[in-house]
Amino acid sequence: MDDLASLWPRASITDKIDFTNRMGKAMVALSPDLTREYFMRCLEETANIGDTRNLTLSDMVRTCVSLHAQPSSEEP
Repeated sequence: MDDLASLWPRASITDKIDFTNRMGKAMVALSPDLTREYFMRCLEETANIGDTRNLTLSDMVRTCVSLHAQPSSEEP
């Protein structure tokens, strides 16, 4: 969790799957939509957009959880 987010794009697929599996298992209690698939997609998008130089994986996970919690602009 303390690894730098900038390392995520260079991590092996095995490490990415292991990490997102653990996040999905830990976070699914907050919402059934916080699955490993969600975290894989969100972490990939977050790590590849913008400057993640000073962010940790923990920061990215918090970002993904907060993005999921935001109401959609399409909802009334």
